Amino acid sequence: MKTNDREELVSYRLKKARETFNEIEILIENKLWNTAVNRLYYSCYYAVNALLIRYEINPKTHAGVRQMLGLHFIKTGLISNENGRFYSVIFDKRLTGDYDDFVDHTKEDVLGLIEPTDKLLSEIESHLRK
Repeated sequence: MKTNDREELVSYRLKKARETFNEIEILIENKLWNTAVNRLYYSCYYAVNALLIRYEINPKTHAGVRQMLGLHFIKTGLISNENGRFYSVIFDKRLTGDYDDFVDHTKEDVLGLIEPTDKLLSEIESHLRK
């Protein structure tokens, strides 16, 4: 992929991350807790993808995205351990909410994930501006 195309895709993914994050208010108003967790995860996923695209790292799966984040950014200190742990938490919460039976996330679950999601997005955005 050409550098210009890659940077355009990075910008697009970051924009998509924030747009998805902004959907949370509507989901909270409508008490759609599992969907809110899903969208919080995807906002993180899009941001992490932007980071990986910038560095030409191309995982094929969601688990691969998590693994590459840890290997290339958490272990090297480019992204904080706190945000790395959070990405694993939101990854697992999204999986259980989407695929496991009888899992119902709560308002408290969702509200507790908003600030850490914003912190992860902000750290990635800051890193990509450098």
